[in-house]
Amino acid sequence: MSGTLNKVMLIGHLGDEVKMHYFEGGNCVGRFPLATNETYVNKQTNERVTNTEWHNIVVRNKAAEICEKYLSKGDKVYIEGRLKTRKWTDDKGADRYSTEIQCTDFTFLTTKSESQGQAEQASQHQAAPNRSAEMSEPKSIAEDNDDLPF
Repeated sequence: MSGTLNKVMLIGHLGDEVKMHYFEGGNCVGRFPLATNETYVNKQTNERVTNTEWHNIVVRNKAAEICEKYLSKGDKVYIEGRLKTRKWTDDKGADRYSTEIQCTDFTFLTTKSESQGQAEQASQHQAAPNRSAEMSEPKSIAEDNDDLPF
């Protein structure tokens, strides 16, 4: 094969809401951080160690609007795209670099009921942090079959 390949596939959780930027002419860009985790057991201490890697995701136009509408912090998503490094000069004249994932395809992995359960959990924890975890568990998927497309 004589060609090259620039392809990234990630499954992770949103670290923040999708931030939108609109341009003249109707185009837009959405940006959000995505966290992926690596977990292993340290052989010397037998401790479970989790490392989190943060990725800057960039989505354009209609895909960005869909992400803004349906994704929220904590949601699990599959992202497919390519790496792109941007270069700019900061206020002090130093060259700065940022590597981003230019998203070409995505799949939402958090169901609507899970997402609503997370929102309910967050609001309950903020309103009454002493409540037990049992009271704030999300509904099971079987209880919310109204939204099934078939």
